[in-house]
Amino acid sequence: MLPISAVVFSAVVSGCFGQNETFPTWFLFGAATAAYQIEGGWYAGDKGESMWDRLLHSNDITLDSSNADVACDSYHLWRRDIEVAKELGLNMYRFSISWPRILPSGFPNQVSEDGKKYYSNLIDGLLEKGIQPVVTMYHWDLPQSLQDLGGWANPLIATWFGDYARVLFTLFGDRVKYWITLNEPLAICDGGYNKMAAPFLDDMKIGGYLCNKHVLLAHAAAYRVYEKEFQSLYYGKLSMANVFFWFKPEKTTDDEATKLAIQMWEGRYAHPIYSESGGWPPELEKILAENSKKEGYPYPRLPPFTPEEIEFVKGTYDFYALNHYTTRLVRKVDPEKAGSWPYYGCKEIGVDFVNDPTWKTAVIDWFAIYPEGLREQLHWINKTYGVDQVMITENGYPDLNDDLFDVQRMTYIKTMLQQVLLAINDGIHVMGYTVWSMMDNFEWVTGYKTKYGLYAVDFLSPNLTRTPRESARFYSSVTKGRRIPKYRVLVDYEDV
Repeated sequence: MLPISAVVFSAVVSGCFGQNETFPTWFLFGAATAAYQIEGGWYAGDKGESMWDRLLHSNDITLDSSNADVACDSYHLWRRDIEVAKELGLNMYRFSISWPRILPSGFPNQVSEDGKKYYSNLIDGLLEKGIQPVVTMYHWDLPQSLQDLGGWANPLIATWFGDYARVLFTLFGDRVKYWITLNEPLAICDGGYNKMAAPFLDDMKIGGYLCNKHVLLAHAAAYRVYEKEFQSLYYGKLSMANVFFWFKPEKTTDDEATKLAIQMWEGRYAHPIYSESGGWPPELEKILAENSKKEGYPYPRLPPFTPEEIEFVKGTYDFYALNHYTTRLVRKVDPEKAGSWPYYGCKEIGVDFVNDPTWKTAVIDWFAIYPEGLREQLHWINKTYGVDQVMITENGYPDLNDDLFDVQRMTYIKTMLQQVLLAINDGIHVMGYTVWSMMDNFEWVTGYKTKYGLYAVDFLSPNLTRTPRESARFYSSVTKGRRIPKYRVLVDYEDV
């Protein structure tokens, strides 16, 4: 309870406010969500079971013993979601389509009328408000029917994903101009096969690396379907969203380890697509082959690409889609003493990640706040791959409380946007910026404890009320003014 008196709290978001910082007219401001995290309606209509449905109905692995059977109930409250996007002044809204909601069996033998209607209504509603839909085809909710067949460890999944993509392009390609094939293949494989996400298997050494190859072939299959059958009709743009922590050496002696860490976390998923040579990053492929041999395997655990596969995957992009959250310092260590976060690769290449003691952190200890890292990373992407356009498809700040007065998130977004604008002024074509997340949602194994939302969601209210936080007010002032404003927050409240 507050003191028995009126309290007036005035806070200025930290940073430099002395100048108007204007974004180009073509720049897209967005926010993002994902199907399993917000939709609910897990058995509505004829929707099929996803591997997250199966995992959480049979295992208690989330911090609050929750699941996403209802979540934000966006399956029924999609009109309110569109209102939220409009209130935020978004130019684009990134959401994902649930594979089992569109194809209940996982295959195109049956296309759900309920699923088709739901996503068609959402897309049309956004366009009516002048908001571009940015559609992710796969944000981790694989049909359980396909997981039963081996999921991402089965090479046939590339064909299955291509078939699924063709259905989406046929249904929605006339209205959707931006597509993300898969979200964060690092999380799909290194999380899913290292007991951090569905399918929650402990099989990184074999299954995880099979997954590495197959997600790339699946992405390429979807891209080639669009290129061959739909590009001349709809002129859309496609990419795959990589989660890419920026890495810096702790000491100058850690320079080589840092380069290898970048290859392990970004290069595994980007080098085959964006580099001129294609295929796995050579140094990384060599190290993993040597590790496999030392362990007695008769073949590399990271499956080689054939020359035909290299050409099939190479160049399958129209822009670079970047999920950026934090920067870590890299320290070279004995592989036996390496940690396991983020994911398994630390042990393969002998590195650990630490925070610079001068950097602040969010409530999650690995989440260091170093905004300059985003600009440095954008320069690295531009220099390494020479891509013409970059879209920041996720960037957000975690918290553990429901406060509407979220100064830390507001400051984080502001300082990240400053770095984006600096990168644009440097000559890097950053086409847009997307906040994760538009609203609080089911955050995977942390359940509903972790909050990323610009809008708070009251998960105990009958209507799952969405309420704007101060960060939402700030972000909407940016999107509507197209500049980073001088911004003072004044909150008046008193004890009653």
